[in-house]
Amino acid sequence: MAALMVFSTTTLAQQKAVMKAVIKTPGVQDEACKTRIDNFLVHEYGVATVKADYRKHTVTVQWYTDRTNIENIKTALANMGYDADDVTANPEAYKKLPIGCRHSAIDRKDSIKE
Repeated sequence: MAALMVFSTTTLAQQKAVMKAVIKTPGVQDEACKTRIDNFLVHEYGVATVKADYRKHTVTVQWYTDRTNIENIKTALANMGYDADDVTANPEAYKKLPIGCRHSAIDRKDSIKE
């Protein structure tokens, strides 16, 4: 009985804390954008799961809290060229996105200037 208690306590202590968030990403316009984000973010350190949804223009992500945080994930999206909630896309990376994935604050700022 004592051995069982030690084993179950050790198992619980080994579980990593995982958090989940839904990030607004207006640049996720089609399957190509979805695939691009899914394939990139799944390789980011600490990211457990990624699911981009081009119909809702969101990315749902789960991450290990001892390895990364939501701000790092949003920054990774921005560095890919996508707006991520309140983090604006990197302009140079944005220019490299396929035309179908370009829906960003960068475009809105350009259209206001004209």
